[in-house]
Amino acid sequence: MFEKTERVYYEDTDAGGVVYHANYLKYMERCRSEWLASLGFSVAELQNEQGIVFAVRKAELDFVAPGRLLDYLTVSCEILHIGKVKLLLQQNIYNQEQLLCSAKIKLATLDKTSFKLTTMPEALLTKLTASSK
Repeated sequence: MFEKTERVYYEDTDAGGVVYHANYLKYMERCRSEWLASLGFSVAELQNEQGIVFAVRKAELDFVAPGRLLDYLTVSCEILHIGKVKLLLQQNIYNQEQLLCSAKIKLATLDKTSFKLTTMPEALLTKLTASSK
């Protein structure tokens, strides 16, 4: 499992000082990008050198409790299933021990030009498989 911290800024909140619901997806996206980088794959490199992009195919979110202005959040990413063209991830966001948001995110690997499904590069698939154990 990979974890990243995020601080809640004013721009992340609504008029009540609560994290706006769409921003949880932004925190999760940042976590996935940092997770891939920790495995040695930047999203820019994957796009420019490997010719692939990841697209969110499905997102199921459960909002449990509110994040608030100036909270320090922990965002996690864990592989549930690896396929040759798709990944299923569990992502959670916590404020200390309190679960704020839980999500299942399905990613599809697309060719950057045609936006059609394509297989992941073997090196990436190997790293993902090793990191899921």
